[in-house]
Amino acid sequence: MLRWSVHLEGGPRRVNHAAVAVEHKVYTFGGYCSGEDYETLRQIDVHVFNTVSMRWMNLPPVRPLGHERAREVPYMRYGHTAVLLDETIYLWGGRNDTEGACNVLYAFDVNTHRWFTPKISGTVPGARDGHSACVLLKAMYIFGGYEQLADCFSNDIHKLDTTTMHWSLIDTMGIPASWRDFHSATIIGTKMFVFGGRGDHFGPFHSHNEIYCNQIEVFDTQTNTWLSRPATQLSPDGRRSHSAFCYKGELYIFGGYNANVDQHFNDLWKFSPEAFLWTKIEPKGKGPCPRRRQCCCMVGDGIILFGGTRARTVLSSLHANVMVWLL
Repeated sequence: MLRWSVHLEGGPRRVNHAAVAVEHKVYTFGGYCSGEDYETLRQIDVHVFNTVSMRWMNLPPVRPLGHERAREVPYMRYGHTAVLLDETIYLWGGRNDTEGACNVLYAFDVNTHRWFTPKISGTVPGARDGHSACVLLKAMYIFGGYEQLADCFSNDIHKLDTTTMHWSLIDTMGIPASWRDFHSATIIGTKMFVFGGRGDHFGPFHSHNEIYCNQIEVFDTQTNTWLSRPATQLSPDGRRSHSAFCYKGELYIFGGYNANVDQHFNDLWKFSPEAFLWTKIEPKGKGPCPRRRQCCCMVGDGIILFGGTRARTVLSSLHANVMVWLL
């Protein structure tokens, strides 16, 4: 049984932020809030939610030791990603109204709360936002997004080996997923499952003929192949800016937005990779209102979901979905 059990107000008001769960804490980085200054370069803010005390804390800004040190702290941005590997959070991509999109890799030590920029090699992905990032073993995979220099959607896959800090553009086989941004990509086993996002009818360039795919795309990281997949009879509506997470080998998605029908969602769906089957889930309790661009993190058997927007309202409320599975 699934039940929405907690509803808190008073957290950071953010959309298109990035968040990572570290044990019983959730670290959230940056994001956008209407009315705030995104033209002046300033340090990205870091908020921490303690799931035991149910309290938010805002980490103090880092005091740079000089010009070079200041460059190791990311500036405020939105549309970026963050992943956890061992005791380091890697933040990549995103954009700022002044600097535009970014392709610098930043690292955040969860023990010292200090930023640094690792020395990297290889083919660095082009600056973008709205991409996805997921982790398998010691590697981070970047897929899709909107590339600033090319001014188009992407469907490339880039891999960062964090043991060597080497970037590589993966030469994939099979029919790739279409160009898109603000999708989700989730690792289950050795496969990456891509759902949703915003694309265009006519290819990689944005002609304002938007499409919102509702089919699952599967990438095998062992063979670097996009796999053919059967059509699903029942599927969630196509959407972008939703949340996705894996629990006990199954994929869950929540919320999102479809501009073609001007609809925000607050539905919860489960996808079984083995059966290649979607099931709509109806949790108990009062759940979050329809929204997009929120963050969602797994903490133990619970889901921490916060932020997002509905129409022109930036939301600050936090919802926790506590899972109790009855066999």
